[in-house]
Amino acid sequence: MNFFTYNPLIYSAFMGMLVAQLAKVILILFLERRMAWDRLTETGGMPSSHSAAVAALSTACGLVYGVESPYFAIAIVFGSIVIYDATGVRRAAGQHAEILNSLIVELSHLFEEGNSPKALKTLLGHTYPQVFMGTLLGIIVGFFCTGTLSLKH
Repeated sequence: MNFFTYNPLIYSAFMGMLVAQLAKVILILFLERRMAWDRLTETGGMPSSHSAAVAALSTACGLVYGVESPYFAIAIVFGSIVIYDATGVRRAAGQHAEILNSLIVELSHLFEEGNSPKALKTLLGHTYPQVFMGTLLGIIVGFFCTGTLSLKH
């Protein structure tokens, strides 16, 4: 028994995340004309893979069990928390990191040679358009993964 075909909910969530991460690499390739394979494993950016994963999971729950089911309710509440965190706490942490990094540069003359702090990661959270596109992508992936929407007609 194949784990992913046995559980379309898990398959949908993982595929939503994977498709979103691949989309980041493709967008950078088209917009900046460079391959950025490191974006496959990094957080932040367009589209939000967190939003895509929870939207795909919620969509699959709704399609498999119905929108009145407790599974769909749990997935929607869980997804809302994840999306809220991506646009709130994690985005704010990234903005704080940007400010701290600029302070490190401005105060670099105070650090001993070779003891300057490393720059903090700034690409942590998401903007609303990134979350919107991730959510839309996740919904589409959820339809495909449950077989409700198919390329074969």
